[in-house]
Amino acid sequence: MSHISNKKALQKAMAICARSEKCLFDMEERLRQWEVAESEINIILHELVQQKFIDEKRFAHFYARDKFRFNRWGKIKIAFMLKAKKIPQDIIDSALSEIDPEQYLDTIKKLLTEKARKTKFVNEFDKKGKLTRFARGRGFEFELINKVLESI
Repeated sequence: MSHISNKKALQKAMAICARSEKCLFDMEERLRQWEVAESEINIILHELVQQKFIDEKRFAHFYARDKFRFNRWGKIKIAFMLKAKKIPQDIIDSALSEIDPEQYLDTIKKLLTEKARKTKFVNEFDKKGKLTRFARGRGFEFELINKVLESI
């Protein structure tokens, strides 16, 4: 996209943020794609925060909840992705603490049970290895994976 005026960039950014939660990192990237002058990017981001179009804490909570509920990601993967978006650690910890422990355990049990049904294994060792790698890839904690594998 060619260079757009700062006023137009702010209006477009506000419209995007009004439709769905965005973080500073995402909007900064978007403004750079629109070729907004570097000197103006911080001014626009500041305005978005001031007018509550962007709230890192609100974003992190929605992100964690949605990635857990819809993508069935574990806390490790969610935290990693939030860190990649430059969300502060205290906000990440707060967002992850909102995930219900019972739902979390239930989700990993269902994931591993489904995966075990659909996967071929040579033996018990092979089964545990494949299921562990699968759950680790989804971002679940090693200790929790082992605990669940013992119970299913």
